[in-house]
Amino acid sequence: MFGSNSSAPRNYHFDVEGINAIANEVIDIEASAILNLKSLNNDSFCTAIGYLINASGRVIICGLGKSGLIGKKISATLASTGTPSFFLHPAEAIHGDLGMIMSNDAIITISYSGETDEVLKLVPIIKKLGIPHISITGNPNSTLAKNSDCSLNVHVAREACALQLAPTSSTTATLVIGDALAVALMKLKNFKEHDFAQFHPGGSLGRQLLCKVSDEMVIDPLPVIRPDDKIKEVIMSIGSGQLGVTVVIDEADSIIGIITDGDLRRAMSKFEYDNGFFNLTASDIMSKNPKRIRPGALIAEAESMMNENKINSLIVEDNNKLVGILYQRKLKYGTL
Repeated sequence: MFGSNSSAPRNYHFDVEGINAIANEVIDIEASAILNLKSLNNDSFCTAIGYLINASGRVIICGLGKSGLIGKKISATLASTGTPSFFLHPAEAIHGDLGMIMSNDAIITISYSGETDEVLKLVPIIKKLGIPHISITGNPNSTLAKNSDCSLNVHVAREACALQLAPTSSTTATLVIGDALAVALMKLKNFKEHDFAQFHPGGSLGRQLLCKVSDEMVIDPLPVIRPDDKIKEVIMSIGSGQLGVTVVIDEADSIIGIITDGDLRRAMSKFEYDNGFFNLTASDIMSKNPKRIRPGALIAEAESMMNENKINSLIVEDNNKLVGILYQRKLKYGTL
């Protein structure tokens, strides 16, 4: 019973098929709302993009409640994809934050009804500032839509909420329009992976696209072995390096092969029934022509090479001289 002070756990018995049916219905309703957007905004969408691409300042996003939450996400997506943006709370705006708006900015206001009082209070001020005003609303005949330079229609036939009260389909449609704006601006600005990485230096993509092999390779101690060294020395070299490999170099310190712990296991299995294993030398079990990479190569290239060849490490070389080893497991956990 709601409001009960009892701390006893409640044992709900779910109809699995019924619950799945609810989930599928929500997905269907919201998917239909998204698809319907294609018929609503052809000309107005292009107009909105024209305003945004020509604004030399920031794109300001403004909305209240659920629309505000969606607006924050749209603003974050724009900012991370090459369009400077920030979120402006409408109530805070009329209490001083309007000073954040510059004459070269553009603003996007969000209100599904198009009649949100806090947002409408900003319209005269936006007009006075003379900056492009794009609205996102579910009612093209609303006060907000009629008083903006361009209005994007996110009307939905119904909300996914069973009570038709909680914004569900409408917020999803708004989010999709925001994503469409961001992606269109990305393409028009020729925004590339490297640009994206500059705004995400702390993420895995940023590391892959900005970091070089030399930033993350192991340089000391480097496990090396001579081709005539016995298996015992090979085992000790692999163990000391703790990278699962040792590099075979000749008298001129040139790279001639690599031995992995997998090579050791295969050799041990092959010679397990006689005494030949410990009589083997490094040259007997090494892999010739190991995969190599230059220290100036990007981490993205190195990881791609390791994934394609299903290997855990790469020899880093300069003019056939060993300068480091890149180890995938240490890359994955960021311990380098």
